[in-house]
This record gives sequence, C-alpha cells and structure tokens, in this order.
Amino acid sequence: MMARVILTQENGILMSHVPTTGLPLPGGNLDRLTHAQLAHLTGGISPAALAMAFEDWLMHLSRNPAEQAGLIRELVEALMRFPGRLQQAPRPPGTLGLDPSLPDRRFTHPGWQAWPFNIWSQSFLLTEAWWKKASTGVRGVSPHHENVVSFTIRQLLDLMSPANFLWTNPEVLERTAQTGGANLVQGLHNLMDDVQQRQSKSGPPGAQAFRPGHEVAVTPGQVIFRNHLIELIQYAPAGPQARPEPILIVPSWIMKYYILDLSPGNSLIRFLVDQGYTVFTISWANPGHQDRNLGMDDYLRLGVMDALDAVSSVVPGQRIHATGYCLGGTLLTIAAAAMGRDGDERLASLTMLAAQTDFTEPGELALFIDDSQVSFLEDIMWDQGYLDTTQMAGAFQLLNSRDLVWSRLLKDYLMGERRPLSDLMAWNADGTRLPYRMHTEYLRRLFLDNDLASGRYPVGTLPVALTDITCPIFCVATLRDHVAPWRSVHKLHLLADVPVTFLLSSGGHNVGIVNPPGVAGRSYQVLTRPHDGRYFDPEAWLRAAPIHDGSWWPEWTAWLDARSGQPVAAPPMGKAGAGFAPLCAAPGTHVLQT
Repeated sequence: MMARVILTQENGILMSHVPTTGLPLPGGNLDRLTHAQLAHLTGGISPAALAMAFEDWLMHLSRNPAEQAGLIRELVEALMRFPGRLQQAPRPPGTLGLDPSLPDRRFTHPGWQAWPFNIWSQSFLLTEAWWKKASTGVRGVSPHHENVVSFTIRQLLDLMSPANFLWTNPEVLERTAQTGGANLVQGLHNLMDDVQQRQSKSGPPGAQAFRPGHEVAVTPGQVIFRNHLIELIQYAPAGPQARPEPILIVPSWIMKYYILDLSPGNSLIRFLVDQGYTVFTISWANPGHQDRNLGMDDYLRLGVMDALDAVSSVVPGQRIHATGYCLGGTLLTIAAAAMGRDGDERLASLTMLAAQTDFTEPGELALFIDDSQVSFLEDIMWDQGYLDTTQMAGAFQLLNSRDLVWSRLLKDYLMGERRPLSDLMAWNADGTRLPYRMHTEYLRRLFLDNDLASGRYPVGTLPVALTDITCPIFCVATLRDHVAPWRSVHKLHLLADVPVTFLLSSGGHNVGIVNPPGVAGRSYQVLTRPHDGRYFDPEAWLRAAPIHDGSWWPEWTAWLDARSGQPVAAPPMGKAGAGFAPLCAAPGTHVLQT
C-alpha cells in the first residue's frame, strides 16, 4: 500500500511529509518515494525501462515492411505444415514439429505425443519460436532493448505454457488418476506452507535441518576479529603442521559465507584445512537501514584490508593466498590492484571464484541493469536503506525461470512432490541485504560505467588498474553461470599482466564452486597462460584446454602447493597481544543476523 503523503508549501517550495514520521522531504524526493511504492507492484522492475525497450522494438519493426512480411509468411507456412507434422511418426519428446532443434524439458513425458496434448504443446512451441523470431534481429533496435523485449516476451509466454495447468498437462492428469487426487491435496499443502513461510520469513520447509553452527558451518574455528562490517574466522589446523602461507577467503556480501563451509562433506573450508592450510574467512554483517551509507570504500577498508592486517598479524612475515568468491572476488581484485600500485607485497597469489572484472558482457543479468533500472533500484533502496533479499532472489529466479519457477510449480503444486532440501538449497534461502550506497556504487561504477576494466576505479585518490596486480592468478568460472557468465569472467585474460590459470568447472554459479571430490558427473577444463603467453578467445580456449573428470578442488590445492613453502608448526589461534584474541567460536554472530 502506498504511504500517505501530505503536500505543503514552505517558503514557496513544494514539500512532502510522511505522517508516520512527520519528517519533511524535499519535493524531489516525492518522486523517489512514489517510485519506491510503485516497485511493490512491479517486482522492482522499472516500468520506464520496459516501455523504452518495447517502444524501440515496435518503432523499428513498424517501419520495416519487409521484416513484417517475412514474419507473416513464416507464420502462414508454419500453420499450413502444422497438421501434417502432427500426423507423422512421433518425434523426439519436447521438440517442435517444425523445428526438431528446439528441445524443451517441459514436454518430455510420452503423454505429450497423444491428442490433444500434442496440439497444445506443439502450438505453444510454435508460438514461442515465432515470437523469438519476431523479437530478435530487428534492424536498428539496440542490443540491450532487444534482449529486454525477447526476455519479457519469453516470460509472458512461459506463464501460459500448457505444462502449467492441470487439464492441459498429461503427466499431471496421469498422476491425479493414479493417486485419486492426493497429489493435488499435497500440492495445496505445499502452496500453503510456502505462503506461510513468505509471510513469516521463517525459511523454506526443511531449513531447520541446516542450522549454522549445528549441521552446517561446523568446521572448528574461532572469531579472532570483529568490526561493524565483518567477523574474521580462523580455523583450527587439522594437524600440528600447516603450510606457512595462510589462505584468506573473501566471500560475496550478497551471501552468507558458509556456502564454503556447508555440511562437512560439502565444505571447501574443511577441505583446505585437511590439506594442511591455515584458513581465515570473512563473515559479513547483514546490514539494516542504519547502514544505508556504507559504500564500496567501506567494504574495501573495513572488509578486505582489515582482514589482511589481522591475518598478517597472526601469521607474521608470511605472504597470503587471497581467495574471493563472486562479488567478493571482484572486491579482492580491486584490493590486489591497489596493493600492487602501492608496493604492498603481502599477496602470494590471487584466486577468483566466479568473479567478474569486466562487465561489458555480464549475461542476462544486464537485463536488469541500465540507467532507468538502476535509478529505479536506487529509489527502492533510498526508501528502505537497502536492497532486500527477496528483491534480489526474484531477479535471479527470472534469469532461470524454467528451472526455478515453472519447474517448481509443476513438481511442488501440481505433482504434489517436494524435492528434499539440501544444505546448499537451505543456504540459498538465508540471504543478506545490500546497503543503499554500496549497491548504487557497485551498479554504476562497475556494471554501467565498467570503471574497473577501464582503469577508472578509484581507491584513495588514484584509480587502479588490474595490470598493477603482481601475484599469479587462479581464476575459476562455471559452465552454466547465470550470474557471472564464464565468457565474461574469461575477459580477465585481457586485463591481467601476470600468469593466469583459468579453470572452467561444470555446473552453475554455486554448484560449480561447491564441487567436492567423489561426486559423479563433475568435470573441468584448465589451462595456464604465462604473463607473456598467447591470448585464446573463449572458443579457442574451449578447444585447447584439456578436460578432466572429477572435482577441481585438488587441482587448485596442487596449484597452491606449488606456490607455498613446506609445512611448519601451525600458528596459534589468534594473537592476544596484538588485539586478535579469540572472541567466540565459529561460526560467530554476524552469520546469525536476520
């Protein structure tokens, strides 16, 4: 519901008052308040951004008579061939009769080959293919607007898929007949549970089985440093000796750190400790409205640099293997570039996990990032002081809506099935907020202006360049990443002037990183480019890099071993005399903030 706003004139200037607070707002802020309230109806999507994209598309298509005629001709020809195609021998499940190259997992059940379900499914796929043709390749339309239009039309069409409805889905009808409707009853219970969970914000059913410090995030350790923004956790060594060079992990502040310390068999941190490394990790605080003015500089100074200072104090005289995940990896490269620029030689290596440094091709995430959309997001964050976890989750779900939205609707609510919650799924529902100032700076400086790759990102009074990084880099990307597409991550080769070992893991943004040994079906490719080596574009890199079965974790630790000294006596937990005495047991307190 929109907040009630009272307009008044004060000294000839239009002012607005929100009665619940009585605080005056400048007249210009009335626009921001209006946009913030409108966002509740639009799911955080800027109506102006959508309108401009569709106007660009329609304006150009309406002035291209040849393209219009071609679209009409293709539709007529397809409709004329359609009845004959339906009478032919069964085709591969889920393929369009007019184009067998278009697979769709929603229509793989054999029932879709029978009448009338074949008509409904093939008609839907035909419509989807025609709209894809109509919304792409229109001469004169900007690539960004074309992507927005095509994406939006695809979402609207997916809403009307016959797979989403009881009476038009043969798989659901078959299950309903087999169970006497019990699947629908269970589906209704699932729906009610989800509605209750969203209202209470209690986490999805089953999340109580994965509590930080109990079932997950249980690797023994101590919080040795705390400030307003971070807790620094040091993990207990697995034995009396450890490699002299410690590892510092900088996770993304959009996620809680324990994605890297899930259940013991799924924990990268435990794996590193077992390999003989002294491991530290940052646990970010979950900011509230009072933290609205925390910026990127605060995350760099209070986060990365304070953590580096603490690690250097606990393990003095040793260089550090710095590791960053997602946004944490981007922030860590900024820190590494600033350190190289300023002659700070504390880093032994830099590892980046699914982290981008060049944002010119960030994949479908760019659909939600242009000047109009960022301004709209700024108004949302200005109103509440942060970007909420549900607003971020909605955008990520849309990027992979067939798997995260429509597949769930079918399985949970129509089939009455509930996929058992895993530790990774429970973690995914335990999100964090993003402060207004920081997220604004991140979107504008990195996504919109690409300042880091362009050598314009300021740290202190001077900009940094990734060519200032002096330590070797191990860069991990994942094959099916919707957040940091691997071809975008690969652009690091164009920016760094040090040896780069680039590894492409099977899986997506999270599963490709949380990739322990012993899981069937995992694989990776890896190739090292010397600092003066030849550049391979992404497609050439795919052809040149050898394929290995299994987890990439042992590959990484072998790389770290080659850049580390022989094991020595493990360092103590913290350093009381230097102000880094253990404060509490891991996982600490920040990770429990809601």
